Amino acid sequence: MRIDLERLRGDLETLADIGRSARPGINRTSFSPADMAGRAWFLERLAEAGLAARIDGAGNVCGLWEAGDGARVMSGSHLDTVPEGGLFDGALGACAALECVRALKEAGFEPARPIEVVGTAEEEGRFGGMLGSQALAGQLTAGWLEAAVSDAGERLLDCLRTNGLTLEGALAAARPAGSIAAFLELHVEQGPLLEARGLPLGIVEGISGVFNWTVRLVGRANHSGTTPMALRADAFAGLAHFAAGIPELIARVGGPESRITVGRVELQPGYPHTIPGAAEFSLVVRDLDGAVMDRLAEACRTALEESAAAHGLALEVADNGRLAPTACDPGLIAVLEEEAAALGRPALRMPSGAGHDAQTLAAVCPAALIFVPSRGGVSHAPEEWTDWADVATGTELLGHAIRRLAG
Repeated sequence: MRIDLERLRGDLETLADIGRSARPGINRTSFSPADMAGRAWFLERLAEAGLAARIDGAGNVCGLWEAGDGARVMSGSHLDTVPEGGLFDGALGACAALECVRALKEAGFEPARPIEVVGTAEEEGRFGGMLGSQALAGQLTAGWLEAAVSDAGERLLDCLRTNGLTLEGALAAARPAGSIAAFLELHVEQGPLLEARGLPLGIVEGISGVFNWTVRLVGRANHSGTTPMALRADAFAGLAHFAAGIPELIARVGGPESRITVGRVELQPGYPHTIPGAAEFSLVVRDLDGAVMDRLAEACRTALEESAAAHGLALEVADNGRLAPTACDPGLIAVLEEEAAALGRPALRMPSGAGHDAQTLAAVCPAALIFVPSRGGVSHAPEEWTDWADVATGTELLGHAIRRLAG
């Protein structure tokens, strides 16, 4: 089997041109015109490779190598990006899985079981979940689909319908129990560990859980020049009070893998000479231990209540969903380590602080995740970069693992 790096590089660069903005970033946010154009492009590439290609009711692009018998080996990742994203995040895993299938076909490999390539939909959480892989795993509900909205207030169902998809179709995308033998995902690390240690590969042991809240502190807007400091109900002061206490909160109830992030803030009414009467912000909390996540949730709510009381504010918390921490399959980890050793490539066992499709699919099949280095640990930004030699190494390991599992 020979990975054609120039062909894979051409795929990634062509896909990056779909949604590339005037600035350096790439914009294929889920169910946008650019995202759907990228899905149509990937569908064509799957068909060209001789796969049975289709887009399912959740927007996942699927290509099946109809060979052998039994449950299929599945590999891929997501095709959507964050706003102003980078070249590799998600796209690498989808395009690398396709390249592995092409290389196996060219080598004359005859699978003993089917192989499927998938480009999943809406992994970046624009609507609060991982829609594509949740659909495959049968984790969607009609209630969640009807209620899901983006930060900008767009309804998920409206976006699905605009693109010819439906609630019923998304629910029907669930795969039958036992139909997936294994799921393998290649992804950029999105962190600095591999580069710092000079290693080309990471094999993930476990993926952090995450919960996502929208917090709203409500006080009283008033004139900034005439209202004494002691008589204010300043919503921003309440937010700042809470945010400043995050390091102490983690030190008290968290652990070394705990992460708490206030990533989006909106102050209302948002005028320079007016005290903020409301502060709405996102609160995203991650950890590898479910019990630690429970402690962090309780401590965050207590700290928010204390901050609101100290500043005379009302508190509203909307829970936008939770993904539990997930261990990768020990058998697949062993396969990846053995194949990496056979290729003469050193690999580091490591955790993932970010969520991935493998995390969701692990609920219905053995799942594993391969990392390749990210220069400077940068991701979700135009500067995201992985050296092409590392792309080749990760794809080579993925291909050998697929061959072994399907052989």
